[in-house]
Formats: sequence, C-alpha cells, structure tokens
Amino acid sequence: MPEDVAGIDFDRLLPWFRGHVAPVDSLEAELVGHGRSNLTYRMSSGGESWILRRPPLSHVQPTAHDMSREFRVISALAGSPVPVPKTYALCDDTDVIGAPFYVMENVEGLVPVDPKEVERRYDEVQRRMMGEELVDGLAALHAIDPADVGLADFGRPEGYVERQIRRFSEQLAKVKTRDLPELDEVARRLKTAMPASADATIVHGDYRLDNAIMDGEGHLAAVLDWEMSTLGDPLADLGIMRMYWRDREADTDLTPTIGSSAGVITMPGFPSWQEAAARYEEKSGRDLGHLDFYIVLAHFKLAVILENMHARFQAGGTVGSGFELIGNQVLVLARGGLATADASAMPALRGS
Repeated sequence: MPEDVAGIDFDRLLPWFRGHVAPVDSLEAELVGHGRSNLTYRMSSGGESWILRRPPLSHVQPTAHDMSREFRVISALAGSPVPVPKTYALCDDTDVIGAPFYVMENVEGLVPVDPKEVERRYDEVQRRMMGEELVDGLAALHAIDPADVGLADFGRPEGYVERQIRRFSEQLAKVKTRDLPELDEVARRLKTAMPASADATIVHGDYRLDNAIMDGEGHLAAVLDWEMSTLGDPLADLGIMRMYWRDREADTDLTPTIGSSAGVITMPGFPSWQEAAARYEEKSGRDLGHLDFYIVLAHFKLAVILENMHARFQAGGTVGSGFELIGNQVLVLARGGLATADASAMPALRGS
C-alpha cells in the first residue's frame, strides 16, 4: 500500500474504489491543479487513471465545497452541448477519506494556463478557436432548460444576485483576518446598484479558460470545477469570464493572476474581450448593458474566496504552493472591482 497523501487514506479508499469504480489491485494518487479550493487528485492503477475530487482540509464554508451538487450537475450535463467528464461514483461516507468525494473521468488534454505550452501546442488559428469555443460553451450552458436535464430544483433563481451579495458579505465577515475597507466599499456599491433580475439558467459559477480542458486540436474537451454551480443569473458567469479575460492593450495591473490563464488569453490568436462579448451576445440574445455590475460582483466574490484561502493558509490547512501570495491578491481584486465601478456608466455603481 503506498504512503497516504494529504487528504487521501488508501487503506479505506481502496475497498470503496473497488466496489464503486474499478476492480483495481492498488492505487496511486497525485495532487493536480493549483489546489486553491476543492482538491483534485489523479488516481492511477495499471495504466488507467481517474480523477477524485474532495473538499479542502480546513475552513470549509457551509455553503461551499458540496460534492453532491458538483457530482449532480456534471452527471446531468452528460450528453448535452456542454462537454463534461463522465462521472463514476459519489461517496457521502466521511469515514472513507474524512470528507465526501466523487470520482470522474480523467479527460485527456491540456488545461491552458502555461503560455509557453500553449504556444508550443497550438497555432494562432487554433487559439482563436479555443477562445471562441469557450464563449460558445457558456452560451450553450445558458441555453439549456434546467428541467430538461433534471435540474429544475438545483437552485432558487429568484433573488440570486441579492443572495450572492449577502452570502459572500457574511462569509467575508467570518473569515477576514484584517481590515479591508476597499472590499467593504465594493460590497456597499453592489448592494445599491443591483439591476433587475435576468432570466434564470444553469450557472457555472467560475467559468474561465483555466477551468477547461482543450484537446490536441484546440477544441473544448471538458468544462471543469462546477463546485459553485446553481440556477441563477447567467450574466454572473459572463462577469467572471470578463474578469479573467485580459486584453493585450489593456492595463493588467488589476487583473487576477494567481492560478489563472490570464497570460494565455493575451496571446496572438485569441479573440479580444470585445469580440468575445459580441459573440456571446449574438449567440445568447442577451443584453449586456449592465455587465459592469456583474464584473464588479465577480471581483468581490473571488476576493472573499481568496480571503478564506488566506485564512486557511495562515491556519496551516492548505495543500500546494503559492498560498503566500493570496493575501495580497485580495487587495488587488478589491481595487480592480472599484476601478471597474468607478469607470462604469451605471451611476449607482460609481457610488453617485
């Protein structure tokens, strides 16, 4: 039996795995990805491999890291226009590895976070296709009727934006380790600038290039990391995608960088943000007039998530590297949200 890795108990996992996934003789585990939120492991045995997802080791928020929700939405989208990994089994028994977890397919391909690797594998035509298919995947997700895939009760779309602001404000109050006046100001402006509710769709919650796997030709092979998915306002997903979608000519000082593909999206070939937004608008038929609000909301939510990770890091409950940078990134996000708000055409968002 191999030595246990953080978050995995092989003695308990192996019998469960044999009974629910595959009749393996042994298992090896490798932590993959940046491990900032839910932990992702590549499990391997005899030339086969699978992906196991579990919550972080400490500071788990009560409304986050729900393995059953993530497993449910990925399973529901199988066969839809949105590519997702095949799911195998969900385990709610915390006696197995100390937390709920699930196992899914290991989709072959590249998560495009390294510009040098993207440049080596894909030419400019393929990079444009990658950007366009990412946009098309979001439009396709937002076009799915939740009832058609068994997700009619997956969330409460009424009041989605108000609940998001309230929930993340409450989380911030619980986890912050220092005074964050700029982030408090972002929250204040969001509360006063809420637009009328849009139509309700399945919302991914963290839709961006580095939560996708691209195949060898540059096609979208799978969308990953559904831990924040629900039913809600589709423009919230577009705001998140915009937050990460740098433009080559833009000032990038206020753009999130930790564990993100921000450097990839500026490479020659990728569509500009204006092209991406126009493509989404055409395919979805949605008005993007209030998009600034959703961009600021994205900055606020990510800042709160990172402040929670900062607290986990200080408590010694993180696995992986780079966590020492996250505390400063919270400040970067707060300032980025305020900069977008200050430049917005929405008076309430400007604080007027």
